[in-house]
Amino acid sequence: MAGDSPSALPVQLVEQPRLQKLKEKFISKFGSAPKFYARAPGRVNLIGEHIDYCGYAVLPMAIEQDILIAVEPVQTQIVQLANTNPSYLDFSTSVNNIQINKTKPQWHNYFLCGLKGIQEHFGLNNPTGMNCLLDGTIPPSSGLSSSSALVCCAGLVTLRANGKTLSKVELAEICTKSERYIGTEGGGMDQSISFLAEEGTAKLIEFSPLRATDVRLPSGATFVIANSCVEMNKAATSHYNIRVMECRLATKLLSKSKGLEWRKMLRLHDVQTKLGVSLEEMLTIVEEVLHPEPYSTEEICKCLGISLEELRSGILSQNMQDVSTFKLYQRAKHVYSEAARVLEFQKICSEAPANALQLLGELMKQSHISCREMYECSCPELDRLVDICLQFGAIGSRLTGAGWGGCTVSMVPTDKLNTFLKNVKKAYYQMDGQRLAVENSLFATKPGRGALVFVEA
Repeated sequence: MAGDSPSALPVQLVEQPRLQKLKEKFISKFGSAPKFYARAPGRVNLIGEHIDYCGYAVLPMAIEQDILIAVEPVQTQIVQLANTNPSYLDFSTSVNNIQINKTKPQWHNYFLCGLKGIQEHFGLNNPTGMNCLLDGTIPPSSGLSSSSALVCCAGLVTLRANGKTLSKVELAEICTKSERYIGTEGGGMDQSISFLAEEGTAKLIEFSPLRATDVRLPSGATFVIANSCVEMNKAATSHYNIRVMECRLATKLLSKSKGLEWRKMLRLHDVQTKLGVSLEEMLTIVEEVLHPEPYSTEEICKCLGISLEELRSGILSQNMQDVSTFKLYQRAKHVYSEAARVLEFQKICSEAPANALQLLGELMKQSHISCREMYECSCPELDRLVDICLQFGAIGSRLTGAGWGGCTVSMVPTDKLNTFLKNVKKAYYQMDGQRLAVENSLFATKPGRGALVFVEA
């Protein structure tokens, strides 16, 4: 049941080589044994890109790759963090003085987000100190949610070390808010699937209130993740936050044109709800109200009947003050059409018609085109990778995650999987001498389970 708190599983470490190895490294690092282990998975979003922060449902599944942390609560009020990957440096800090540096999003800052979120939720005055050793198998900056998985895992670790409990939904909501400490205006999909995922099923995740519905994926196809090897760190880039702002400005202009209380409207979903119309009708309204040419700040002020000063202080966030033009038509068009594709995808999965795979593949292709042309969050390498995947037998393929690098997800007939992997490997990874790290770059995946705690049996 999704409302429960994440389970604590007793495990025999001898049967879990990864946990056993992590325990040994922990002992050699800290001189004592961990008391428990927490795990949070990464995710792949099958469809529904850049719409969670606009209030719309998305359709991700958890993957087997994850963040795993070995933990020992300690008497001192110090958190010591270490990583099995030597390129991530050790870090320690007092639990009573958490400072999160937004300018340089280093790995330990994501841990501190989860820690601080739980501390603040419970108002913990003297939180427990901890020694933590982290092991991650999610490729970083690949659009598979490595940073959110780390925030979620840190939240779970802090919760357990301090003897507190929360439901999975509460944990997801706290971790969504706390990731914003690092400056990312995310929507909540990554944290929700990390906690609410169940083995063998993808999830339709809806927001306000947060709820997750099983989506049984059709048999006969396998989802394959391919990393473009172009890294994208959304906290370190303004692209992502500009898109969030463009959607907010489009919300204001659409609301104003329809006589709604535009000052109160924040998300494109709010406009649809207030008007009580379908997504198709919203697309018509976008065509009528917004123009495809970029809007200047002056024109936005004129449309809303406000001064530049009011726009800057009341609507634009601190890091948007220097942006002078915004594409509103394209962003709104992507969001409403993508929201409709998500619902259609879910419907096809539940009705399972004979041509389900073709229909789902078509939706994935349309989603990529919209991400590329309307949302402009693709890049040449992602486009090339999608083309290669389609050329070698994928029924559908699209970028996944924030974009501007990272991964594609493709739906491949299971009986063609091996030739598909061989051909894509050759065409994308081996044509170019730079890209030989293929082991973790191309893999088939199935829906994995959500975050949980392991204790030694």
